[in-house]
Amino acid sequence: MTQRIQSLSEVTGGYDVVLSDVWGVVHNGVEAFPQSCEALAAASKAGATVVLITNSPRRSADVIIQMRALNVADETYDRIVTSGDVTRKLIAEGPKKVFLLGPERDINLLDDLGVTVTSAEEAESIVCTGFFDDEKEVPEDYTDMLKAWVKRDLPFICANPDLIVERGHKMIPCAGAVAAYYEQLGGKSQIAGKPHHPIYEAAIAQAEQARGPVERSKILAIGDGMPTDVRGALSQELDLLYISGGIHAAEYTVDGQTDEAILKAWLAGENATPKFWMPRLA
Repeated sequence: MTQRIQSLSEVTGGYDVVLSDVWGVVHNGVEAFPQSCEALAAASKAGATVVLITNSPRRSADVIIQMRALNVADETYDRIVTSGDVTRKLIAEGPKKVFLLGPERDINLLDDLGVTVTSAEEAESIVCTGFFDDEKEVPEDYTDMLKAWVKRDLPFICANPDLIVERGHKMIPCAGAVAAYYEQLGGKSQIAGKPHHPIYEAAIAQAEQARGPVERSKILAIGDGMPTDVRGALSQELDLLYISGGIHAAEYTVDGQTDEAILKAWLAGENATPKFWMPRLA
């Protein structure tokens, strides 16, 4: 049974490593969640190695800059691994003429990989970090472009597997939604971020660099996304703390509060059994 806890400190004594999601747990893209930051900082101070594991398509150095701008203190975590970090290996191993589907700010994801950015018509592979305008667009807006790539059997490298993310009080679609649509149209996608193995392998490697060998039973994952955080942690056989106040809150919220009975029924319907849950990390 999934246990309701009031504080992260109730359980961290049993773990050597905490792998925490970022967007939806530490911040919402507009502002930090101070209690969440304090909880992770306290876990680190108490001896756990806190590794942030995020599906951001940006490289870790860029995410650190973003988090500082949102007032996430450096003391919140010990290490960070991003989907952008592990996706770079897929890009480097792929065709050298790439089209970047996403905002211009993500272009440095391709730095020093020996690839050339080219047009959609000349590309030999697609690197998707998101939408050109995620405030206005949906995957179907790219139908003609995607169908043309499917017809040419181009590999579609998705740098952010998230389907949606909470930005302030808005739900914003992410690159994972485009990748899913590409597959629906008959294309093939390549993904290294959550819920897939490469990002967990990289995150655990970072933890072991910091503290030495770690047993899986001593790792606690934290997250709010069913298809990414939950599926990823459970597929890696990690204990999971589910944050109910994230992107799925509407599924089980009554009068502004998580209804535990509805939550557990929803989790059962998803065939998911986190070890712990709480509305927001604190």
